[in-house]
Amino acid sequence: MKSFIRNAKHILRQIFDSDYFPEGADVVRNRPDKFELGRCVPFLILHLGCLGVLWVGWSWTAVILAIFLYAVRMFAITAFYHRYFSHRTFRTSRIAQFLFAVIGNTAIQRGALWWAAVHRHHHRHSDHDEDIHSPARQGFLWAHIGWMTSSRNFPTDYSAVPDLARYPELRFLNRFDLIVPVLFGLSLFGLGYLLERFFPSLGTSPAQIFVWGFFVSTTVLLHGTLFINSLAHTFGRRRFETGDDSRNSLLLALLTLGEGWHNNHHRYMYSARQGFYWWEIDISYYLLKFLSMFGIVWGLREVPKVVYDESRNARFSYRRAKP
Repeated sequence: MKSFIRNAKHILRQIFDSDYFPEGADVVRNRPDKFELGRCVPFLILHLGCLGVLWVGWSWTAVILAIFLYAVRMFAITAFYHRYFSHRTFRTSRIAQFLFAVIGNTAIQRGALWWAAVHRHHHRHSDHDEDIHSPARQGFLWAHIGWMTSSRNFPTDYSAVPDLARYPELRFLNRFDLIVPVLFGLSLFGLGYLLERFFPSLGTSPAQIFVWGFFVSTTVLLHGTLFINSLAHTFGRRRFETGDDSRNSLLLALLTLGEGWHNNHHRYMYSARQGFYWWEIDISYYLLKFLSMFGIVWGLREVPKVVYDESRNARFSYRRAKP
């Protein structure tokens, strides 16, 4: 009984403190990769919560809010978690850095430091044995979401993000990464109450706003992001020989505001734009350019000429090789 209580305390503390590992983070990282049922519980709750639409129904207000929250948070993930925190493709202020880390945290994809550390590791070992979410090595389902159920991938490797770990506010958000989602969910209930109280003609309710804004929007957002790990390494076309299986896909680019140009990104990850050409739609890059007009971000790094030269040569070689 004492052992059960002790283990329960450890689990509860780990839920709220992502840096708590009684046996040590290095010991956890050295565990074998495996599917762990206990780690599935948060994902099950998130997906089962979507069934709440059967009870709360729908309204245009709830649906539009869900789409809006998807877009805003996808931008926070793609432009900041990915292009800024992971690759430093532009610069911003400490305040904007913190605010977008908070917005990204509402997506329930953990803290910006963990996200960036995992992604930097992916680029060092993309589609090789050390890659923790390679469909070529571990299969599609593991690359999509299975890897997130393995406890060995849970500790944040702060040594991989020393440039970010020096900010105590980012470390706090990363360590206590459930605080923001909880506050986000409560704020949606509050918004639903205000809409029901002061704008009854909208036909919505606190429960409806919560289900659509939190569960539905967040679940779709999660899979949209994870498709880059899975589909973007199995579906699409390749422009560059990058030593991995990264692909370009317009469909994924539209779904993820530009992340679908994944082969481009793996060829030159330091560019703020992933759609290298005007016809490659990259909404995150357009929004970053817009923010740069107001000085919110600056120093957006572009694709170097040598990469464009390589792209043109690759297309010429492809056309010449066709029978």
